[in-house]
Amino acid sequence: MRIAIDAMGGDYAPLEIVKGAVEAANSLSSVSKIFLVGKSDAINAELVRYSPVSEKIEIRHASESIEMGEEPAMAVRRKKDSSIGRAVDLVKSGDADAMVSAGNTGAVVVAATLKLRTLEGVERPAIATVLPTQGRPFVLIDAGANTDCDAKLLVQFAAMGSVYSRAILGQSSPVVGLMSIGGEDSKGNEITKETFGLLDKSGLNFRGNVEGHDLFKGETDVVVCDGFVGNVVLKTSESVAHAIGHWMKQEFKSNLWRMFGSVLLIGALKSMKRKMDPEMYGGAPLLGVNGICIITHGASSSRAIYHAIRVAAEAVEQQVNKTIVSELAKKGGN
Repeated sequence: MRIAIDAMGGDYAPLEIVKGAVEAANSLSSVSKIFLVGKSDAINAELVRYSPVSEKIEIRHASESIEMGEEPAMAVRRKKDSSIGRAVDLVKSGDADAMVSAGNTGAVVVAATLKLRTLEGVERPAIATVLPTQGRPFVLIDAGANTDCDAKLLVQFAAMGSVYSRAILGQSSPVVGLMSIGGEDSKGNEITKETFGLLDKSGLNFRGNVEGHDLFKGETDVVVCDGFVGNVVLKTSESVAHAIGHWMKQEFKSNLWRMFGSVLLIGALKSMKRKMDPEMYGGAPLLGVNGICIITHGASSSRAIYHAIRVAAEAVEQQVNKTIVSELAKKGGN
């Protein structure tokens, strides 16, 4: 697999991006080429740390980068030589099979949609984020690409999320749930009520509404919502996880007995941290565009980049996009 990486995107670019790319090049046998896209001088300054550099690594110069605070559509149109845009161009031309970015999420969505277009039967692409639970992880879709959605769109998201759950998470018959304020089909706004009816007839393994307190039980594989709700759920979950970690550290440091107890619990605490670690799931795919695009957190470490490259290669290998087109055609998605 050939993967293009936006080397200038993210809070720790290019240091962590290059490190993760080098680790992937050295250990992922399925990856034959990694294009580091961005300012060549800055990338080379990081690569000198890893002599000799794998022959799989190749630099593709891009003179501009899109900052996190820039308005996505305007930035993509104005900065023709941005690292995000050039990485997407490599996918469009067929030189790369997939792209990865920890940069401006909106800019990745805009660039991918404009340059790659959407798959047959897909009206709008959606961001699918994998979140850990008490049991198996689930796919939250949409996690921020579309703030306003109608019922037909949400059904498309459910179909795309189901494909991703099967291909990447290994769920043979993913359980689909609709994010709402109650378990009954009569609960929710008009859009969710209409969506409930469509999902019930869709042929998907739809089990009804999912309330907020049921999200992390591990009983649902795909949770469907619009991008506004999804992004709030995602960022609230991240915030709660950080708060719990902070509270635990404070409590363990409050006296000597608790500090001693924390030493005894260190194995369990590390295990819990691993289960809650979102970096293990390799970022969020932008499903529905005619190419594989993986969006990672702006604060991504080299480990997150490594796993994003791994998941990008898996998505290509599993022919996720081809399956999405097939599923939507069978369910009348187009």
